[in-house]
Formats: sequence, structure tokens, C-alpha cells
Amino acid sequence: MIPTATLGRLVTYLRVVAELETEGVLTTSSEAIAGRAHATAFQVRKDLAYCGRLGTRGSGYQVAPLARELRRALGLTRVWHVAIMGVGRLGQALADYPNFDRYDFALRAAYDADPAKVGSTVGPLVVEGLDDLAASVARHALDMAFLTVPAAAAQGAADALVAAGIRGILNFAPTVIEVPAHIRVESVDFLAGLTRLTYYVGNPPAEHDAPS
Repeated sequence: MIPTATLGRLVTYLRVVAELETEGVLTTSSEAIAGRAHATAFQVRKDLAYCGRLGTRGSGYQVAPLARELRRALGLTRVWHVAIMGVGRLGQALADYPNFDRYDFALRAAYDADPAKVGSTVGPLVVEGLDDLAASVARHALDMAFLTVPAAAAQGAADALVAAGIRGILNFAPTVIEVPAHIRVESVDFLAGLTRLTYYVGNPPAEHDAPS
């Protein structure tokens, strides 16, 4: 298994390499990747070792094969089908996001418990209710879901997704949800991020003493 911290950096490297591909760059180096990823060349080489033996000493990396191996290591070798659970403002914004297909993710369904929203359209999706959720998950061959419901509804919504066959949840609700051990949850907590920023902005590093 790839360590969590390394996995996060590999995602960043893939974004960098994808940008290089778009720019028509054919070869690159650990130094060049590190510069764009705000890492060190040593760290880049160490992390890329999880993708196999890549690159040639003195010649660097061929961009297209590197992108392919990064995708393979990250499991991006097929299209992953994703749903949105909760079509409030955040759910609607995610439905309108244009770049999921760059990383082989496809939005296939949107769900909401509010009968007034069922049948409406968000992005390319028609909102479905929660009746027969398992049948809908199977019909759309869903793998993962964005959980974008209020905190009070998050656990119930997560339970429904797991019972319906969803295997991974990206949780945007500002609360911890409990799931079985075989289900993976990644949380996106805006308030936690803002709180960390508050600490760092309020406690800037001390300036170096001016030379005497």
C-alpha cells in the first residue's frame, strides 16, 4: 500500500505531469516536477519509486509514460462512476464542475431527500429520490459518492449509500461519519482548513534579526 502522505503527493505530481503533457513537453526531470509541486527533487524521486522503475539517470522522465504509470498507481485505469448525495448549493456546484473527466471520473447520478428537488436538473443530472436507492446505484454502476448534506443528515445519508453499494465517500459534511471497515471515507472540512489558516496567519514566523 502507498502511504497516505505519498499518495497525496502522487496526485499532485499527476496534475503537474498532465499540465506538461498539455504544454507539449516530452521529457521532464525530478527537479522540474519538484519546482511545480513545491517539493524537493529527492522527495519526487522517492515517491515515484512507488510507481516502478521510471526515468533514466541523466535523461529524466518521458512525460507520457510517466503520466500513464502515475495513473496506473493511482487506480485511474478506468472510468469511476460518482454520485452526488444532496443537491444544495455545494452539490449543484459540484454538478457543474467541468473537469472530472480529466481524471476518469464521471458523474452519473444525483440524489436528494427533498421531494421538491426530485426531477429537477443539476448540471447534466436529473435529481432522483432515495426510494430504491440500491437499484439506482446498480443501474448507474456507481463506485463513489460526494456527501453534500447538512451535518445532521450526514450519518443517515452515509448509511443509505453504504447499504446501496457505494464503496467510497468524499464527505463534505462538517461532521465525522461512521462506516464499516471496508468502506473508505475522505473528508473535506472547510472550517478545519480555515481554523488552521487562522493559526498560521495569527502566528507568523518570527523575522530574522537585522544584522548589527
